[in-house]
Amino acid sequence: MPHLQWFLFGLFLIIYIIILMSNGTVFLIMKTDPALQSPMYFFLANFSFLEIRYVSATLPRMLMNLGTQKRRISLVACATQMCFVLMFGATECLLLAVMAYDRYVAICNPLHYPLVLNHRVCIQLVTGSWTVGIPIMIGQTYQIFSLPFCGSNQINHFFCDIPPILKLACGDTFVNEMLAYIVAVLFAVVPFLMILGSYSKIISITLKFPSATSRAKAFSTGSSHLTVVVLFFGSGITTYLRPNARYSEGADKVLSLFHTILIPMFNPMTYSLRNKDDIKALRKLICK
Repeated sequence: MPHLQWFLFGLFLIIYIIILMSNGTVFLIMKTDPALQSPMYFFLANFSFLEIRYVSATLPRMLMNLGTQKRRISLVACATQMCFVLMFGATECLLLAVMAYDRYVAICNPLHYPLVLNHRVCIQLVTGSWTVGIPIMIGQTYQIFSLPFCGSNQINHFFCDIPPILKLACGDTFVNEMLAYIVAVLFAVVPFLMILGSYSKIISITLKFPSATSRAKAFSTGSSHLTVVVLFFGSGITTYLRPNARYSEGADKVLSLFHTILIPMFNPMTYSLRNKDDIKALRKLICK
């Protein structure tokens, strides 16, 4: 859409600035406010930091393409971008599962919460979320870019992703596709099922609370996280686990745009604008 290039450049630049400022503010207030030092806010701070990194793997390059009208990318740069997108995506899946576990312990075992999720355990869970996927995603990227590319070199996408790159390969990609499915199941489907299991337990426990106020508070705390989970995993699983027969480049671009750019923009609003403690801390920061 050549006539919309500058409009899209302005639109995505505004979205990028919103993502940086909103997630950066959430990270800042959760790291500096003494009242927000519980495990839940520790995980949220890491999640906001991750969102900035995740979006920065794709949006700056897209803005450069739109602004300069030059869309060339080297093989090494393309492989690097794919690797970072996959690593940050895997980290987000695991971190969302950790955050669901945090809500499960807080609501179902509140008396054991400080003991089960002490500072050392929180550090270990976050470190594991950030590091577990690194060797697997590097290996997957290396395997994909070891394929022969002897035909078209035009990627019909706004960043280097697995489905559009595999479409350009002229060798047999069956093994690569199967490995991509296995990795997607391990890092997307399994955490998603764990999150659903946690929330089914949370809902069953919450319904037994005698106080309506306690039930409302528990549902309010979990609903924001569950909203993010459904949006992120729904679009991600549809993108990477859809059969090739149903693969559509147009639909793939829309889904990728949704889970790599639009969801990170709305996440701070979903998490923080519904939380009185976060709003109070933000007001305090603005006053300072």
